Amino acid sequence: MLRGASPHLAKRRLRAGLAWLAVAGLAGLALWTHAGVAQDSATPDDEKTGGDTTVFATGHNAFSFPLANLPDEERTRFVIGNSFFKRNWVQAPSSTTARDGLGPHFIARSCGGCHVQDGRGAPPDFTRGLSEQPVGLLLRLSIPGKDAHGGPRPDPVYGDQFSNFAIQGVMPEGQISLRYETVHGKFADGTPYQLQKPRYGFSKLNYGAMAKDVMLSPRVAPQMAGVGLLEAIPEAEIVRNAQEQAALDGPVRGTVNQVWDAPTQQMRVGRFGWKANVATLAHQTGGAFLGDMGITSSFFPNETCTPAQKDCLAAPRGAQGKAPEIDEKTFNDVVFYESTLAPAARRNPGDAQVIQGQKLFAQAQC
Repeated sequence: MLRGASPHLAKRRLRAGLAWLAVAGLAGLALWTHAGVAQDSATPDDEKTGGDTTVFATGHNAFSFPLANLPDEERTRFVIGNSFFKRNWVQAPSSTTARDGLGPHFIARSCGGCHVQDGRGAPPDFTRGLSEQPVGLLLRLSIPGKDAHGGPRPDPVYGDQFSNFAIQGVMPEGQISLRYETVHGKFADGTPYQLQKPRYGFSKLNYGAMAKDVMLSPRVAPQMAGVGLLEAIPEAEIVRNAQEQAALDGPVRGTVNQVWDAPTQQMRVGRFGWKANVATLAHQTGGAFLGDMGITSSFFPNETCTPAQKDCLAAPRGAQGKAPEIDEKTFNDVVFYESTLAPAARRNPGDAQVIQGQKLFAQAQC
């Protein structure tokens, strides 16, 4: 928490920062035509994927730069947020009190452990089998039905996300298993193809069997660049875009997903995650800190240990057990960092093959 400031003040400062992003970040950003469909031909501005926020960068760190128009006075905060995004958290108790509280169960030790260089995670290299447990890939768990807010119901023993790592003195939930089967098919023109279809499973379950009707949903960590611009889009624009897409004569008709947002304690339009099941960066970040690293926050103050996981429930907590393991100021700095990561400019927007690909992208209603 900010020294001498209330949690409500800290949250207002976070909202104020995002409000600046909505005004300054979206200036000059024009990605859609009046019909709500991506433009199908390249224009001189097409290389600017994020309008005035776009950076012209390639290479290993292309997704790790701040917005091009981020004021100098905000760049220090960007660096601080970057530090807590990339550095590892440690098991409590520790002399590193600002970063202790890892686990008891976890998948990664840092945000950057999954979002490598702020980019995507990767599934395991299937050519070598699953020799090591995955980090950038996780498995969501659910059983039929809905929770109190209309979301998925977690498995009663293993919760809503499988954790294959744990701190000392606590058993990991188990191990993920993976095999592939070959799927044969043909394209519309008759050209044959082969695909590798993954089959996920579990082994060495340490807390007993999962529910018989448990459902699995694999997720690979997405890239982070430009997520602040997504959050800056008004909800009304998302609703309008869905309505206009539904009116088009095409097979794709996206629907707006209404989801529960923990920071604002209300139903909001979902826009983050592979299934648009999270409404705000604050919720997405708090949920990832908790589910992926076992780090509690003011939005998610309780560990994910289920009643069957006695060793998890008895494990020591960070912040000496007296407060959330990530304080309000640090949490807000991480969210600010994420929200101000710049999208990189497109490469070769005038290339004939790129233009053709852009047309196909629009025609498919991607």
